[in-house]
Amino acid sequence: MAREWGRDVALIEPRRHFDPAPRAYRGAELRSHFIYDEYDIQGDAVLAFIGPVEVRGDDLVDLADRKQGLHIAGAEMLHVIVESFGADLDRAVLLQRLLVLLAVEALQRAGARIERRGDDLYHDGGKISVSIATISPVSCLVHLGINVSNEGTPVATASLGDLGVDAAAFGTALIEAYARELGLMARAATKVRAAR
Repeated sequence: MAREWGRDVALIEPRRHFDPAPRAYRGAELRSHFIYDEYDIQGDAVLAFIGPVEVRGDDLVDLADRKQGLHIAGAEMLHVIVESFGADLDRAVLLQRLLVLLAVEALQRAGARIERRGDDLYHDGGKISVSIATISPVSCLVHLGINVSNEGTPVATASLGDLGVDAAAFGTALIEAYARELGLMARAATKVRAAR
């Protein structure tokens, strides 16, 4: 029964892909159908890759950061991009928080002391992640970036390298956990009757 149930859940999980090739993140990747255009994965999906980051000016989705003249930069970061179809900003933020909490759980299992402040993660006072949730006309979009190294960052940071965590293995496990969690949530929603 458990094996059949697992197969059923797989049908409603978002598709996931880890790209082993280095790829830069500039902010323009956070758009509808990026995963479909670049990887031919259609529908709800989660993508991970490793590469440098440089997001400035109009490419910043966070208006508060833009107003303060802030930017995102780093020589090497694990990037996770989520696209879920249906444009609801509350849902986008909930998906973002779910992804961030799954990252916290995984890092804590690796022995790291992680502090979460909203959607930002810290280790020993250093900022280890950046994240944003937004919508396009057709979908919810999330970017989570986790420092692989501290090189080239504009603020005091911590990184997976500091924690002795392999970025590729961590990224693969994180997107698997995210997809599995959404599948389990969808399954849970289909097995209950209405309250009286």
